[in-house]
Amino acid sequence: MDDRMFRNAMGKFATGVTVITTELDGEVHGMTANAFMSVSLNPKLVVISIGEKAKMLNKINESKKFAVNILADEQKEVSMMFAGQIKEKRDIEFDRLGDLPVIKDSLANISCKVYSQHVEGDHTLFIGEVTDIVLRDGEALAFYEGKYREIAKLVDVN
Repeated sequence: MDDRMFRNAMGKFATGVTVITTELDGEVHGMTANAFMSVSLNPKLVVISIGEKAKMLNKINESKKFAVNILADEQKEVSMMFAGQIKEKRDIEFDRLGDLPVIKDSLANISCKVYSQHVEGDHTLFIGEVTDIVLRDGEALAFYEGKYREIAKLVDVN
């Protein structure tokens, strides 16, 4: 298999869209990511995967903390800005959750301190211990086959 086939296969797994944020020396840093999942309930742990070429890798290595912002369906532009798909400078509204900047109006903001990290292939997996959570109602922004999607209203099939 070649890299394109591998990427296409991975694109068949529909995911939510997050922006990972951290702060270093008073400056907010963020990146769009869909490599996020929960790991453990006790202790409460999540994992994010950051590529070796991503600027965010050194930021989290230095700050030892990060927030996961699970985006709502109306936050596609926010995702695109942090993914570098929108180049012009735009203002982003941040709230604070503990000592971390979080993206205002996300479905969930999850603040974490780095619990452990593992270099695997060309990525570093950061295991984060969850320190606080804020939840909001709304519909999730999704990503499937390399495109942003909206999740249709859920229907009970039972």
